[in-house]
Amino acid sequence: MKLIAVLILLGVGFAFATASSVTLEATNETEFCTSCHSMQWVKEEWMESVHYANVSGVRANCSDCHVPHDTGPKLVAKLRAAKDVWHEIRGTIDNEEKFEHHRWQMANAVWDRMKATDSRECKSCHTVAAMDLKEQDRSARKKHKKIAKGSSNKTCIDCHKGVAHEIPEEPDEEEHTANNAHLNQPISIE
Repeated sequence: MKLIAVLILLGVGFAFATASSVTLEATNETEFCTSCHSMQWVKEEWMESVHYANVSGVRANCSDCHVPHDTGPKLVAKLRAAKDVWHEIRGTIDNEEKFEHHRWQMANAVWDRMKATDSRECKSCHTVAAMDLKEQDRSARKKHKKIAKGSSNKTCIDCHKGVAHEIPEEPDEEEHTANNAHLNQPISIE
């Protein structure tokens, strides 16, 4: 009897782990990320960027830049993304005008997270050690050399905002605070 219970528990655990893994991978696909109406505009921007088409033929998908690779941070990112889905369903960002109205705040939230993690997702593909600094313009070469030496407090996102998406227009401070306060609120499951 105990053996049957153990086998059942192992089977349930295996099924749960497999389902969780499959779900995490499916929600990392660009097709999933851009299935929401509000993501159509950023998808078009991405498709015109160097992260979509470039001389090396390497394409960065949504999850490459927006989802950490390690399991713990990945789960946190997935929970955080639920807020975006909630605002899509709620109608806060469900058309281009509404999306653009909130875009500055949303972009800054992403940039702040990237800054806080020292551009972790950027560095999963890009390393200063692998850069051909001779091929960079003088300004980029100088900045990347400082980063390589550890003598810079800059991280990728400090200089590369707008590499895959347009940089939104900064609203007036009063308008920004009044119109976006609700986006900073945690999602309530009540």
